[in-house]
Amino acid sequence: MILTRRNFLSTATTVATAACLAPRSLFAQEPQQPEMVVKARAGAADAKITTQKLRGNVSVLMGSGGNIAVLPGPEGKVLVDSGISTSQKHIQEALAAISADPIEHLINTHWHYDHTDGNLWMHAAGATILAHEKTRQRMSTPQTIELFHATFPAEPAGALPALSFSDEHTLQINDTLLHLEHYDPAHTDTDISVHFTDADVLHTGDTWFNGVYPFIDYSTGGHIDGMIRATSRTLGTGTTSTIVIPGHGPVGNKRDVAASLEMLSAIRDKVSGLKKEGKTIDEVIAAKPTAVFDEKWGKGFTTPEMFTRFVYQGV
Repeated sequence: MILTRRNFLSTATTVATAACLAPRSLFAQEPQQPEMVVKARAGAADAKITTQKLRGNVSVLMGSGGNIAVLPGPEGKVLVDSGISTSQKHIQEALAAISADPIEHLINTHWHYDHTDGNLWMHAAGATILAHEKTRQRMSTPQTIELFHATFPAEPAGALPALSFSDEHTLQINDTLLHLEHYDPAHTDTDISVHFTDADVLHTGDTWFNGVYPFIDYSTGGHIDGMIRATSRTLGTGTTSTIVIPGHGPVGNKRDVAASLEMLSAIRDKVSGLKKEGKTIDEVIAAKPTAVFDEKWGKGFTTPEMFTRFVYQGV
């Protein structure tokens, strides 16, 4: 999570007055960021943003952190997720190419920095931020992901969701109905889906990684069984022709989601069986329970060994 905070002390009226009039950059001091955030921001500064038109005036921007859905219209643009902050210029250019409508609404699918790092500048541009209540809670306080040995500082007020919900929420914007639902703890305990019902386009956030093994954040509530339930729920949302936007990877369809469900369930069952036999994590890894899926799914950030560890932890 990612953000800026202001730290300054004033010991006299004149100093305080000068501080109020001085540029913010002279006094702003950002909390120490995890190395992965520093690297992500460096890479995203020059990352190419690709725009893919989907259906019903919905588009997706890819190339900066998680995939960003965009719905333009007279009530202002609606965005789902905000990418990495250093991609601001390129995201703004991509948005301008879609329409001249300002950013008025931003929905976060969950708390992770690669989906929320752009919140601060989008809020400054006029966006009201909406997310699940647990997303706001986690963004409001430091969060540690043990796998990365990384603690993410709390977000500044401008980056936090101003609006939140618990289970379900609907919005009618730009003549389009959006239906938001909270998943059970899956990738994290903050995940939601966003269904553009008229266009039948569904954004799953990181409950679905298309074409690669998913990252499961057990430190903030994630669980392999929750990922399986979330994938099943995605299959039951919309129609057989629903366009599905994953948190990461190419835009897909229900057949792609079904393939993910098959993979998740098969590996979960195999690892569970080995663990019930009393095998240690190292023995399970040596048994290569993901082998038949590795050629298709094992080339992303989450390696076969890493994914085996995620599954073993949850069964």
